[in-house]
Amino acid sequence: MQTRTLGNNGPQVSALGLGCMGMSDFYGDRDDAESIATIHHALERGLSLLDTADMYGPHTNEELVGKAIKGRRGQAFVATKFGIMRDPVNPQARGINGRPEYVRAACEGSLKRLGIETIDLYYQHRVDPNVPIEETVGAMAELVQTGKVRHLGLSEASAATLERASKVHPIAALQSEFSLWTRDPESNGVLDACHRLGISLVAYSPLGRGFLTGAIRSPDDFEADDYRRSSPRFQGENFARNLALVDRVKALAADKGCSPAQLALAWVLAQGKDVLAIPGTKRRSRLDENLGALDVALSKDELAAIDAVFPPEAVAGARYAAASMTHING
Repeated sequence: MQTRTLGNNGPQVSALGLGCMGMSDFYGDRDDAESIATIHHALERGLSLLDTADMYGPHTNEELVGKAIKGRRGQAFVATKFGIMRDPVNPQARGINGRPEYVRAACEGSLKRLGIETIDLYYQHRVDPNVPIEETVGAMAELVQTGKVRHLGLSEASAATLERASKVHPIAALQSEFSLWTRDPESNGVLDACHRLGISLVAYSPLGRGFLTGAIRSPDDFEADDYRRSSPRFQGENFARNLALVDRVKALAADKGCSPAQLALAWVLAQGKDVLAIPGTKRRSRLDENLGALDVALSKDELAAIDAVFPPEAVAGARYAAASMTHING
């Protein structure tokens, strides 16, 4: 397993992690037995970074990860997140909370559900526009001081917010959507800020929510309760335009002798030694395919060829519905 340093002089973690969200929420039916087997297989293959959040489920994904790592804590580097609140009556409703008292309560809840004494990496899932980042990170820093958290992270934060947060406490990681079809961290200055501040960028959805695998050919491929059915990039003309881009990636992958997923992941990892990726899957077979990306080395010419067929501005549609986009780059 290839490893990368998390933040400035931080721990070594696997360059590829495992996004666990889809095991419990958003992507159709769940199969806890196969999901736990997938987490066990990941740990056995040397993949240490497991990513979850209290809002996945809500809460059930942390419980699942907790079951999976029981007796295997030494193999797992556990990252979880707080800050997005879901209404128990209407799970589609969202709220953002970065108040210090909520930070402390959320951490206690995550520790209990995960069945661990310390969270390795604790993220603020979305920046609360009504609470100064200094107050939120200050509360998170107290968790480090008391031994409940080892390292701090933010998710979908702007470069300016990263600057302010870093003055309160070292930020080890910034989680953001980053892939061939989501190049925002390049255009909005976040990737440059991470390089400058010594913050690792952890790319979630590095496979474009599964689209870059080439396996999705129609919106009908999604289960009835799959949230991608309502995502702008998977609808109508946007879907058709994006599918044409994916077909170009498939052709490049065929020339390289790898799968489209492996090419897409290799592209993300080639963006810097401080960039990690956490593709999500709930199946062991997909996990093994993703890990094959570690054997794909891309030359400068190959990276240029990928950029030529999949330029940043070519993707059609916003990556989230309008309501969710309001909390991006906070």
